[in-house]
Parts: sequence; C-alpha cells; structure tokens
Amino acid sequence: EVQLVESGGGLVQPGGSLRLSCVASGFAFDTYAMSWVRQAPGKEFEWVSRIGPGGFGTYYADSVKGRVTISRDNAKNTLYLQLNSLQTEDSAMYYCAKPSSPWFIPTALSENSERGQGTRVTVSS
Repeated sequence: EVQLVESGGGLVQPGGSLRLSCVASGFAFDTYAMSWVRQAPGKEFEWVSRIGPGGFGTYYADSVKGRVTISRDNAKNTLYLQLNSLQTEDSAMYYCAKPSSPWFIPTALSENSERGQGTRVTVSS
C-alpha cells in the first residue's frame, strides 16, 4: 500500500521559513518523480514543485521560484520542500504527490495521481 506522510507545516510569520517532509512507503521511491502540490482555502490545487527520481529534473511554479527548494533523500525514502521568504499567499495545505508509473516525469498537475493527507502551512502575523 502506497503511503505518503507529510509533516513540518505550521504557523509562521511573513518572511519566515519552513521545511516540509514527506516519508514514502509501499513503492520503489527511488524510481518515481515526486512533487509538491498545494491547495489554499477556496482555491484550486496548484503544482508547486517536482523532482526527478535521481534528484535532477526540478520544476518550480513561477509563484514560488527563487523562494523554494525541493530535494529528496532516496536512502531515507523522504521528500523535502524548503520554503523561504514565506508570504501570506503561501498559506495552504501542502501535499506530496506521485505519478502512477515509475520513471514517468509529470509535466502537469493532473499527472500526479496519488498524494498524501497533507500538512498545513499558515503564514500570518
């Protein structure tokens, strides 16, 4: 059974930082591209970032480019998202997500077919 368990969210002031983690199990983590997606209250899902199976092939949404770094530790089956210079617009539920097939590199939000339960990030003063 595929499990994706996110953690690291919380309340942070504007300009602050958070590091999100996602521990994966139930599949060959090192053969899957992984992504972070988010959903703000009342808004649609937004694809935030992606990283290829070997740690290359990163993608960042324009809304977070320069403030966010995605990384992974395949030995620990863990995906990370470092969020810096957080803004109120970054408040959302953040989910890690994977495509349905190994070695497939998603190029659209819809191609991330499975996600975890999420961790909430709230940016507020």
